[in-house]
Amino acid sequence: MAVASLAATEAQALILCGDDMTREIPRRSARAASGSAVMDRVMSLGGAERDRAITREVLAGNIPDHLRQLVPVGFDGALSNGQPVVVVLCVTPDYLAVGSDNDHVRVPLGLPAAARIADELGFFLPTTRIVDAIYEQAEVQLSPSPMEPTSAMVTTDYMRRHDATVTRQRARVTRFLDTLTAGQKKDLVLTTRLYSKPGQVAIYGWHRPNGRPIQPLSTVHGAQYADYSHGIRLVARIAYVNGRKVPLDELMRHPELASLVSSEGPVDAARLQASLY
Repeated sequence: MAVASLAATEAQALILCGDDMTREIPRRSARAASGSAVMDRVMSLGGAERDRAITREVLAGNIPDHLRQLVPVGFDGALSNGQPVVVVLCVTPDYLAVGSDNDHVRVPLGLPAAARIADELGFFLPTTRIVDAIYEQAEVQLSPSPMEPTSAMVTTDYMRRHDATVTRQRARVTRFLDTLTAGQKKDLVLTTRLYSKPGQVAIYGWHRPNGRPIQPLSTVHGAQYADYSHGIRLVARIAYVNGRKVPLDELMRHPELASLVSSEGPVDAARLQASLY
């Protein structure tokens, strides 16, 4: 597929990604707490209790406006009959955060909370292939900033400190919050491995500047596990195939098209995600 064709399809999707893709996210209340205030409230909490508090904020619409400005990520290939195909997905420009554009904090979550938020707001979690494509096409590629791997890495304090580091890194590159950014976190991902690993979480990514991820696909941790390095990237439920709207769930079950966005081939993403919470 010619680069010009892919670029043209992405340009079209850039307009359409902001159309109705985020309509299920409630409007943020003028009385909603800032990201800093939310983190203050959950500072002494951890695990499922912290997840519940953050989930309440997110499902009430307390997320920054820039996360509602989805951006396109493209994939090109061909069907078995030689027909060229361009697929464009719409993704959040950064990882899930609570608060406003002026005061927000990225929030790692356990898999049940992340899957529930994705479902209720009309999104999917990404596959490893989608994570790779996001990094490759991100205008802002940040270098990973690992912290000391101690027992404190699951605490809210660690999460908040790492978020501040990422914010400073990003500010040195751009002041535009809706610019596609990657490299700053590992992703919680959808994978068929979770069928044989019930009760676990699948983690992947945190790409180095050479494009290779620090974290290969892993299902070592329990589903409730979350540490400072994790992030929740959301992918809209509607994709574009050669400019035509197609449910992403349908695309991911297609015997040929699925391989463009999933290294595992066809997968029932809706059933898989719904089984995680």
